[in-house]
Amino acid sequence: MGHGGDAIEELTADHREVHELFDRIEAVPPGDSERRRLLDELTIELVRHAVAEEQHLYPAVRKHVPHGDGLANKEIDDHIRVEQLLKDLEGMEADDPDFIHLFVKLRTEVRAHVRDEEGDLFVQLRAACGPELLDLLGQEIRLAKETARTRPHPGAARSPTASKVLSPGLGLVDRVRDFITGRGK
Repeated sequence: MGHGGDAIEELTADHREVHELFDRIEAVPPGDSERRRLLDELTIELVRHAVAEEQHLYPAVRKHVPHGDGLANKEIDDHIRVEQLLKDLEGMEADDPDFIHLFVKLRTEVRAHVRDEEGDLFVQLRAACGPELLDLLGQEIRLAKETARTRPHPGAARSPTASKVLSPGLGLVDRVRDFITGRGK
């Protein structure tokens, strides 16, 4: 992570990394354990990205973009669906018959979410905010991703304040679990 640039550049770089991970997973033969490892890597990236958006991007959208509440709420609903799919996939082996079905649903949800953000939300945010604010948001997003949780917790608090308070603790626990299990390496 840590791409640099303003919030939109940072999050767009994340989107490209996620697309690349989807492609890498699809290139691995069904049932190969490398699919599981890559899915763990994808999960880490998606969860950290979502936490950072919920803590910093969506509050800025609510504050600065006309009708921002509706836009932010829709994106958070997308996150909840994606996180539930990640949770469903979390304990599943790559050779499980449901793996590919859930993986395809996940890919479809994430790609639709990315299209919405890049085609609408980011455009409106750039029009509503100056470069200084977008640069500051980019810094905040990068910092949030460093301490964010790395595992899906679909029931976790979604408000920016609750997320800022709880996510570092969940993130620490998740990173310890990741270290012990070798997940995401």
